[in-house]
Amino acid sequence: MSKTIKVALAGAGAFGIKHLDGIKNIDGVEVVSLISRDLEKTKEVADKYGIKHVTTDLADSLALPEVDAVILCTPTQMHAAQSLACLKAGKHVQVEIPLADSWKDAEEVVRVAKEKGLVAMCGHTRRFNPSHQWVHNKIKAGEFNIQQMDVQTYFFRRTNMNALGQARSWTDHLLWHHAAHTVDLFAYQAGSPIVKANAVQGPIHPTLGIAMDMSIQLKAANGAICTLSLSFNNDGPLGTYFRYIGDTGTYLARYDDLYTGKEEQIDVSKVAVSMNGIELQDREFFAAIQEGREPNSSVAQVLPCYKVLHELELQLNA
Repeated sequence: MSKTIKVALAGAGAFGIKHLDGIKNIDGVEVVSLISRDLEKTKEVADKYGIKHVTTDLADSLALPEVDAVILCTPTQMHAAQSLACLKAGKHVQVEIPLADSWKDAEEVVRVAKEKGLVAMCGHTRRFNPSHQWVHNKIKAGEFNIQQMDVQTYFFRRTNMNALGQARSWTDHLLWHHAAHTVDLFAYQAGSPIVKANAVQGPIHPTLGIAMDMSIQLKAANGAICTLSLSFNNDGPLGTYFRYIGDTGTYLARYDDLYTGKEEQIDVSKVAVSMNGIELQDREFFAAIQEGREPNSSVAQVLPCYKVLHELELQLNA
């Protein structure tokens, strides 16, 4: 496939803009349609990025014959239904994390993607961040084995705001969204399926209707363990911090940066063609379309993560 890949992007919020910035650096790709719920704001973003077609309805973009692929940066609760709509319209799809907010829906997306023979990928960005790729390469080379991962995912989000400090139209979720990053990454880096998972959560917020604090323990078949702490109550630095404790060293990953356990910075600038995990994720999506292959972080590859989340949800509800 040598022609330009024509893309529709749904969700012109904080994360959609990260994708638009990443795609600017990728040859052979053009965003031709932008979908978001506020038409005027969407037009503003479209004008900035030179996107001609603007709509508030995903169906309008799916009806465009020139659209080859769709990137979904929409609310969690819409991910599965919109992924299915894209696949049924014959479009390749990359859906931002999480793939779904239920096990049944996640399974259905994987089934339809296989049936249609299309590239379907989920934005598990941690697989692509240079810091985590560096650790992964060391594991693949047999130079490092994880004994424990200690992860903290912290935000200060007692009101419904997005990463840009703007009001959100939907409610975020510690389990189905933020825990999904670490559950998938732990199994991926350990190279071993998760065989045991436990969770406890704090009080449910009276207006948001979600738990604001959560603690998760995981164990892989090869014996590696993971401890994950999540909070929307943390008044301090925001984001996720990973400590890899292994047999030959300790590494601290903070987004695209990496340090030793003694806080010495490791140069990860040569790991990939970019230091931007979102751009690297998009590069993989478009390369998989061009090469007619399964991408890293395909919906099929990340499905086991959603089985674990489902089991944890059952535990929490009980």
